[in-house]
Amino acid sequence: MTKIVHFFFFTAKVGKTSLIMSLVSEEFPDEVPLRAEEITIPADVTPERVPTHIVDYSEAEQSDEQLYQEISKANVICIVYSVNNKKSIEKVTSHWIPLINERTDKDSRLPLILVGNKSDLVEHSSMETILPIMNQFSEIETCVECSAKNLKNISELFYYAQKAVLHPTGPLYSPEEKEMKPPCIRALTRIFKLSDLDNDGILNDYELNFFQRTCFNIPLAPQALEDVKNVVRKNMSDGVKDNGLTLKGFLFLHTLFIQRGRHETTWTVLRRFGHDDDLELTQDYLFPLLKIPPDCTTELNHNAYLFLQSVFDKHDKDRDCALSPDELKDLFKVFPYMPWGPDVNNTVCTNEQGWITYQGYLSQWTLTTYLDVQRCLEYLGYLGYSIIQEQESQAAAITITRNKRIDLQKKQTQRSVFRCNVLGARGSGKSGFLQAFLGRNLARQKRIREDHKSYYAISTTYVYGQEKYLLLHEVLPDFEFLSEADLACDVVCLVYDISNPRSFEYCAKVYKKHFLDSKTPCVIIAAKSDLHEARQYYSLSPLDFCRKHKLHPPQMFTCNTDEAPSKDIYTKLTTMAMYPFGIQLSWNCHMILTLPVCVCFCSHAKLRCMCSCNRCTSCICHNLLNSELVRSVKAKLYSAVLNRHMTQADLKNSTFWLRASVGATVFAVLGFAMYKALLKQR
Repeated sequence: MTKIVHFFFFTAKVGKTSLIMSLVSEEFPDEVPLRAEEITIPADVTPERVPTHIVDYSEAEQSDEQLYQEISKANVICIVYSVNNKKSIEKVTSHWIPLINERTDKDSRLPLILVGNKSDLVEHSSMETILPIMNQFSEIETCVECSAKNLKNISELFYYAQKAVLHPTGPLYSPEEKEMKPPCIRALTRIFKLSDLDNDGILNDYELNFFQRTCFNIPLAPQALEDVKNVVRKNMSDGVKDNGLTLKGFLFLHTLFIQRGRHETTWTVLRRFGHDDDLELTQDYLFPLLKIPPDCTTELNHNAYLFLQSVFDKHDKDRDCALSPDELKDLFKVFPYMPWGPDVNNTVCTNEQGWITYQGYLSQWTLTTYLDVQRCLEYLGYLGYSIIQEQESQAAAITITRNKRIDLQKKQTQRSVFRCNVLGARGSGKSGFLQAFLGRNLARQKRIREDHKSYYAISTTYVYGQEKYLLLHEVLPDFEFLSEADLACDVVCLVYDISNPRSFEYCAKVYKKHFLDSKTPCVIIAAKSDLHEARQYYSLSPLDFCRKHKLHPPQMFTCNTDEAPSKDIYTKLTTMAMYPFGIQLSWNCHMILTLPVCVCFCSHAKLRCMCSCNRCTSCICHNLLNSELVRSVKAKLYSAVLNRHMTQADLKNSTFWLRASVGATVFAVLGFAMYKALLKQR
């Protein structure tokens, strides 16, 4: 802890300077000055390991302005009175406490320590007189009677003063109402819910030991656990249930700690779970340092997904692999606000009831991590990721991908999330394209409220057996105001409405202005393909435009289906995003976009499929090409062609070309038949 504690002593002729000098020299001084010099005690010699400044005050030497300045610097004020002088006791309430309160805010009163000095001169205690004063002023933390001459309770005085600063009672407990304050109850309730690993509303022995190790680094012995529960049982009927500690019992224990002067126990728990002196989560806890280089993206790592899976399982009480509104609300009770709005249900996959599924839940976390990693760190902090996973901070949950330019150079990527920006004129079908990715046909899309609409959609696709996330972002169609963020992505989708003759013109202009010389792969989507196709007013037809710019032909798409729309196009988009270095093929070689999976031999060779499952179409094709039979046939054909001496007459002979065509056709049919046979066996 980096806090510096300032002690400020004042009142006159009651022995306060003698107290300070007795502490430092450990003996009573023969000569006492009017005011002791400021003293600094190093952190390594104090029980709480914090540096401490002790400041004395003298009415004879210092002005009122200097007094006010010292009060503003102080963390705790010790008001010293003489136990054998009733006037000095009366002055505590008539002068000093009102003076201090005038100079401090009502909501942030300075903790006060009442110090009764010269106890060696009397045989009675002044506590009977002081207790009513302590009950009257809640800012008084404690009262200590001591003697500078006999060195009685000198070290205890400074211990309690330090404790009043580092473990104050004020934020935790209301002496008037004799109960914990609402902010303290909220903070401890969050801690209880995080420690309740199975979300049954009870801390069992395992969870209590987990909590104990987390906060104090030592487990509780079985007998100690029983003793704790017995104390709760004796004081409240519903504090222990099924041999476990309920929330009421947990709160009662901390109330008991505070009432018995063990504030440090509660403060240790609060600070371990990220709370500051105001019982808010600290900025350092919520937003740990995370440096992200340019052109890099952020993703959740495997351990983070396992943690989020455990959180989902913890709150999916009916085990239907979806979070109902009540289950989602329960999950976010540890947050100070509801982080997911109704638009999230239209950003990720949901079930027929509109509840977020397990896949949709992980997809939303993936989206947040990709778009706003600081927000993701904050959310993980509320869920206690670093505490439950025993990590230094939430930053341990984040993977920073390498620079995209390195991926292009090495022609491979280890990224799991790919972004596709969807552009098109108004009414072209962009929103429908996004919602279709989530398995919603046109009938389901019509039920979406306009104020619940989302401009993002994210779900998983499979490329060569690998699960990847594809993030679709609908870009607003303001052609002249496209920002760098609107253009930065892994693949671009240009959508036009085939039934609107003016729709394609927008796609053509956007492509020529922003993507003509770009290395970002582009795909043109002919949306609403179930409608009658109108002739586009643009100078080139969409097909001719694609041929001219060496793009793949427009991909027909519709979401007006009885069942969930096909996801083939999204797999193709993910493939293009993963392998931008392998899709810049000639216009004629476009089978990568016309088959569900890459079967085209030339594109397959360029993509260098890394899959080894031996089940997918691409692996079967690869094995077919490398089979001994095909190799031998290829070798014989090559030798027959290369070794034959062809004359001009041969080349002009139509019989030669007929035989060559028939041979090529037979070879293609045999190859396809072998492929089907192998596929059937698989």
